Amino acid sequence: MATAVDELLDMLFDMIDEAKNAAFSGEKCVIERDKALDLIEDAKKQLPVDLAEARKILNARNEYLAAAKREAEEIRKRAEIEANQMVSEAPVMAQARQKAREVLTHADEEAKKTCRETNEYCVDLLRRTEDALAAAHAEMRQVHNQFRSGMAGSGGGGDRSGSAGISRMYDAEADE
Repeated sequence: MATAVDELLDMLFDMIDEAKNAAFSGEKCVIERDKALDLIEDAKKQLPVDLAEARKILNARNEYLAAAKREAEEIRKRAEIEANQMVSEAPVMAQARQKAREVLTHADEEAKKTCRETNEYCVDLLRRTEDALAAAHAEMRQVHNQFRSGMAGSGGGGDRSGSAGISRMYDAEADE
């Protein structure tokens, strides 16, 4: 499942990969600086969307846990009612209490199991989300540094406005 950040980074990669070679250089190419910077900015803006998705997952986990606790409580209450209904004589009463304890124990075990499995799933999902975000951030930082070093080498000096009709050169040697 490709995220918007992945798609933007793929577009930036394609732009660089398909760029025309600079005059008299087989290793350097010319790209549209503003377009590349726009793609990087769009990717940076998309990261909060991925974080919001992680928050949604956490909220869903919390709702699932609350529902499991409610269900366990309902099972316990039903077991109590069932046990009270079974009480009529001393031997029946002992059996009812034992059955109620068994039902409660089973309900508690199921609730704990459900909570444990849900927590494990969410921890794994959050770890994978965090890894993906970290990788995307590292890749963006690397591309950004490459553009900066390419601009510094060509005398760009960080002027974002650019000269009329002159594109900045991307230095493919920095990719190696």
